Amino acid sequence: MKYKVKLGIKDFLWYALGCGIYAAAVRLFVTANEITPGGFTGFAALVEETLGIPLGLTVLLLNLPVLWLGFRHYGMGFIAKTAVATLLLSGTLTLAEILLPQVRVNHGLAAVFGGLLMGFGLGTVMLHGATTGGVDIIAKLLNGRYPHITVGRLILYTDAVIVALAAVVYGNIESALYSIVALYVSGRVTDLILYGADRGKIVLAVTRHPDEICNSVHTKLRRGVTKARVTGSYSGRDYTLLLCTVRRYEIAEVHRIISACDPNAFMVIGDVSEVLGEGFKSVL
Repeated sequence: MKYKVKLGIKDFLWYALGCGIYAAAVRLFVTANEITPGGFTGFAALVEETLGIPLGLTVLLLNLPVLWLGFRHYGMGFIAKTAVATLLLSGTLTLAEILLPQVRVNHGLAAVFGGLLMGFGLGTVMLHGATTGGVDIIAKLLNGRYPHITVGRLILYTDAVIVALAAVVYGNIESALYSIVALYVSGRVTDLILYGADRGKIVLAVTRHPDEICNSVHTKLRRGVTKARVTGSYSGRDYTLLLCTVRRYEIAEVHRIISACDPNAFMVIGDVSEVLGEGFKSVL
């Protein structure tokens, strides 16, 4: 129980940080330069531009029925963290409007730096098990009803509509184009936060000198190696299949080790998007 409380407080602080960074990006760079951040926040920004309703309030009002739908379909276990993050987002957006100025700069710079900060904020929230609600939940609900349409595609469609509305509300096509740039940068940074830190390389090697290779990898890189007995279908000979996962910067050393121990080894090297376990990111 004590561990769960401590973990909950830690997650709450991460959500607050991520939402704060996202809200600062929206206030400082994005809406100040007639760029829309997409999703419910983007729609709320357009509502504020046309009707003057505060951004944070609109985000909260839009999310309340969506959170209720998410609770009804998936239960409190799914929605609890997202509800906390959504409330924090609404609060930080309101505080950002009160405390932070709007920075009017070149639209290209605003799109890039705004996208960077938005992606960093969203990635921080998602990395700790929550989303900022809104379109994400709607997309998940619709995907359950129409499984042939992916969640990612539904979110893309929604953002496309909001970007098109931005061009109408702000009265110029440049707002839509720069919004696309900001959304792209934000998505890339979010992916980097979620997967980049734990990306690695996987090595598969078929060899007749497994012990030499394993010992060298253990000694030089302190990485584990998995062994399996295999038989070549063409030659009919018995070999050992080695599987090793390493950081990207370690792959050159693994290549050298295998080549030195067995010049005739058959190697396959590939990318992995995420690595969990000892020596990498914790499973918990």
